[in-house]
Amino acid sequence: MSLTAIGSGEEPPSKKLAIEPTTNLPLPDELVLGCFARASRLHYPILSLVSKTFRSLTSSPELYQTRSLLNRTENCLYVCLQFPNDPCLRWFTLCRKPDKALNNKKKKKKSSTSGNVLGQVRILGSPPPVEWSNLVAVGHKLYAVRDGPCSSDVFFLDCRTHTWVETPSLRLAHTFPECDGMIYLPGGSESPDSLNFVQVFDVKTQTWKPVPPEKKIFRLRDLQGRAYQNNDVAAASSRRWLVVARLKDRTVSVEGSGTLCLIEKAFYRYASSSGELLWSNRSTESDVWRKVKGLEGLPKFTRYSNVYLVASGGKLVVFWDKYVPARGGYKEKMIWCAEISLETRSSEEVWGKVEWFDAVLTVPKSYKFVYSIAATL
Repeated sequence: MSLTAIGSGEEPPSKKLAIEPTTNLPLPDELVLGCFARASRLHYPILSLVSKTFRSLTSSPELYQTRSLLNRTENCLYVCLQFPNDPCLRWFTLCRKPDKALNNKKKKKKSSTSGNVLGQVRILGSPPPVEWSNLVAVGHKLYAVRDGPCSSDVFFLDCRTHTWVETPSLRLAHTFPECDGMIYLPGGSESPDSLNFVQVFDVKTQTWKPVPPEKKIFRLRDLQGRAYQNNDVAAASSRRWLVVARLKDRTVSVEGSGTLCLIEKAFYRYASSSGELLWSNRSTESDVWRKVKGLEGLPKFTRYSNVYLVASGGKLVVFWDKYVPARGGYKEKMIWCAEISLETRSSEEVWGKVEWFDAVLTVPKSYKFVYSIAATL
């Protein structure tokens, strides 16, 4: 301290510590991927807004590969729609809001701006050259296959990259559900009357193989139960009818409009005549359909509503539509969605609990609901 400062009574100037500026060191991408992989996909839309790097990582195939290795995969619901005067199909995913739950004491929401929505996704690659009628989900891949006339083209939609990919061609191809990690498709080089005509597509190695001998046993008298098919009334119609084929007595009947889905050991369908959700045990040959009990808080569907059922992670997802009032008539519809958890309490009772329901997408009134299916991501 100087004598001049003491004599004048002034405070001596304080010495300032030199602080070096710090820089934010970026975390390695591998570490960030590991953290993202352990989080639910419901948080990805928010994480993608943080930075361009986060946006890139939340949509990268490496993230979903890491999720698979860590056994952190979740079901992701895909919806395919067709709009009038648009030849291209539109794909959407159900974007859920984290911790979204139903509160029966609250009034019904008039919009879905703060809830769950169907978000459109951009599909890359060339779509299948033929019109498909069925999707088979195997992990993160959705295989597009068709009924009726056979085709040599089998495509799958890679849900990690949202890209259509063509599989190795088979001379002919048809459709049967995925079974024990394989897809069994007619299409060999022999006569269609021979069981050697059926080949198996290994979804892991992406190769065609002959069907093992033990899989070729086929006797009509051994067939049990029923086979179900959801059929469109007409190509331009969005309403479907449930057709049931009883295998043993070779009879076919129409059960009514709507769609059917299989969850664990039971079939579920919507009965438009009664406006109820019904279930039937698939392990019996009985045609008894019983009402799903509970369902407190689920809105009543209107008489003109198109209702579609989808299985997702052991739960029942229900889509239905309602006209949106507007000046000059009804020009749009609102698609609603509900997620229902199921509990089998006895051989004759299934109870449903509505986890949430919400309005998810506004569409033209003459839209067509093409398909909905859950992939594993």
